[in-house]
Amino acid sequence: MIIEPRMRGFICLTAHPTGCEQNIKNQIAYVKSKGHIEGAKRVLVIGASTGFGLASRITSAFGCDASTIGIFFEKPASEGKTASPGWYNSAAFENEAKKAGLYAKSINGDAFSNEVKQQTIDLIKKDLGQIDLVIYSLASPVRLHPITGVLHRSVLKPIGGTFTNKTVDFHSGKVSDISIAPCEGDDIENTVNVMGGEDWSMWIDALKKENLLANNATTIAYSYIGPEVTEAVYRKGTIGKAKDHLEATAFSITDSLADLGGKAYVSVNKALVTQASSAIPVIPLYISLLYKIMKAEGIHEGCIEQMQRLYAQRLYTGNAIPTDNKGRIRIDDWEMRADVQEKVAKLWLEATTETLPEIGDLEGYRNDFHNLFGFGFEGVDYKSDTNEMVNVSSIV
Repeated sequence: MIIEPRMRGFICLTAHPTGCEQNIKNQIAYVKSKGHIEGAKRVLVIGASTGFGLASRITSAFGCDASTIGIFFEKPASEGKTASPGWYNSAAFENEAKKAGLYAKSINGDAFSNEVKQQTIDLIKKDLGQIDLVIYSLASPVRLHPITGVLHRSVLKPIGGTFTNKTVDFHSGKVSDISIAPCEGDDIENTVNVMGGEDWSMWIDALKKENLLANNATTIAYSYIGPEVTEAVYRKGTIGKAKDHLEATAFSITDSLADLGGKAYVSVNKALVTQASSAIPVIPLYISLLYKIMKAEGIHEGCIEQMQRLYAQRLYTGNAIPTDNKGRIRIDDWEMRADVQEKVAKLWLEATTETLPEIGDLEGYRNDFHNLFGFGFEGVDYKSDTNEMVNVSSIV
């Protein structure tokens, strides 16, 4: 079939297998160009098919020569209907890992469930024995709690009052004001249940109970802080409460791993175009302004550049892992530089539908968004007939 992008709001309903494959190859080439990292050799990535989780798996495998197990919840293709991009990404990753002689297996299912945890435990026991590094990078709007059976839905809302600010429709380029009503009822509790640290802790407890964590094992979860302009809807909103919980969980997990010499960290990463961030009002406008500045300064990074730097310059330097005064790894350091944020704040005041093409990098935002779904890559013939039916080799 000829596969073209079909957009609905901040979602693309199609994905291109050859484009996703090119995306994986590009990321692998970048990691290999930066040289070997003496890091973890047996890595579990929970949320491994897109964004930071995918970049972590690629960096583990092609930077550290690690064996990797990836957990994700993706939709395979059916005749005449494409798979989700994460499915194609994972298929391409496994193919490239196999060519390189690297162990790579995947499990497709609900990572919040006890069943997927047990499948993962069984696979580690069978193939790897123990794990040195656990990456926790889940991004889901809902969680069926494995103990209570309650379906929790996260919400993106401010706390205490209506939030009004600028946003942009990144498809049309129209800048407008948006208002978001404050959270109510169980919104905070539900959001913390979905996006907080409980499930991360459950994973580590399950792995430790089965003696599947190696001595000095490390686990990393990902978070975001961001600038003042997004605070009300992000860091000081419902999602911020979940991130606070996630960050507090790192300390409790570290306590639980003390007998192994293990540690848990939260890495605060840069604002990037992901399926999740595209759904957050204000963020697309902020990112388009940020991209313009960081590219001009020569300090722009995508997911793979961020993760390669996290591994090479934070996790595996041979020295103690540097953290801020709240115990967090900061790989958002270039984004949050005072000079960068001052420029963003100035441009924010100037941003209109008319000025944004000049002062922002909306085109860069759109390109990155299309890339998420396998579109817009050089060397891919998007007019040719493409087989949508692609398998992930380790998933029968």
